[in-house]
Amino acid sequence: MTQQNLISFSLSQEDLSEIRNAIATLNGKLLPVLKNIKAEDKNELPRMGDKTIAFVEKALEHCSSNPELMPPFLDIGEFKSDVEAVGTLRSLHGPLSQITESLSDSMTLAGSDAYSAALMFYSSVKYARKSNVAKAGTIYDDLSTRFPSKRAQKETK
Repeated sequence: MTQQNLISFSLSQEDLSEIRNAIATLNGKLLPVLKNIKAEDKNELPRMGDKTIAFVEKALEHCSSNPELMPPFLDIGEFKSDVEAVGTLRSLHGPLSQITESLSDSMTLAGSDAYSAALMFYSSVKYARKSNVAKAGTIYDDLSTRFPSKRAQKETK
């Protein structure tokens, strides 16, 4: 059984520091103006996807050029502001989504590599313990708590 190596990831301390500073900047600049909503509240809101953007922009255009058709309770300034906000947020969301998706995938790959290596070591220690190799029993006992035996589970019931 050979060790898998699905990812090789390394950042210099300088790069990591710059990235953390960039994240701090994003947090400092974006979080104060962004909002969070509960999933159930989100499900009740009308959604604006890619196909709806053109409709919304066209409606704003017609609203601006035909104010006589605009209902008195519609605030055109807020309408414009919301459309601009969507454009700005979408321009940030796309690249950040790509980064977060790649971060998540890379964490999965690195975690799989690390867990597979740990299982290989554990298997080796388990074999060494059966062969009465010094220290193997202590290490096995420490690591085996991750895998409670079926016998131990039955005893606790």
